[in-house]
Amino acid sequence: MSYPEPIYADGKGEISATYRPVSTAPNLMSGNGSATHYLATTESTHGEFGLYRMDMVPKAGGSATHFHRSISESFFILDGTVRIYNGDRWIDATQGDFVYVPQGGLHAFRNDSDASESMLLLFTPGAPREEYFENLAQTAEWSPEERAEFFIKHDTYWTD
Repeated sequence: MSYPEPIYADGKGEISATYRPVSTAPNLMSGNGSATHYLATTESTHGEFGLYRMDMVPKAGGSATHFHRSISESFFILDGTVRIYNGDRWIDATQGDFVYVPQGGLHAFRNDSDASESMLLLFTPGAPREEYFENLAQTAEWSPEERAEFFIKHDTYWTD
């Protein structure tokens, strides 16, 4: 494997870094108090990746088993214990643990503990996950056809 073709051609470099202080308010708050921070969106990375921090309250639950056809998903645990299903068994991932799920890999995650947790989610290549996060709670009110269309649009295929 080799490096990809260059995107930037000028030999001088440019000032283009972004900075997001830890004190920046979350982009999305769920009804239970969990928060999602949009650290690097598909738009800001020109489709290279999406990076999000999820801060889940105690007993927040999580996702059912699913897979993605076009994106990989990685989990890096910042704090607490996150239960991650790796397609075979549930793993209690703790601070510093990393889980990579390639395209097609079955996975799920949960916070069933009495403590808060925080983790980074990395999607590659980038995909418009912000719309997914922002509308996920509403899907319970939609028709089965609307839900199916939404999940297919967002490359999420449930197995449960």
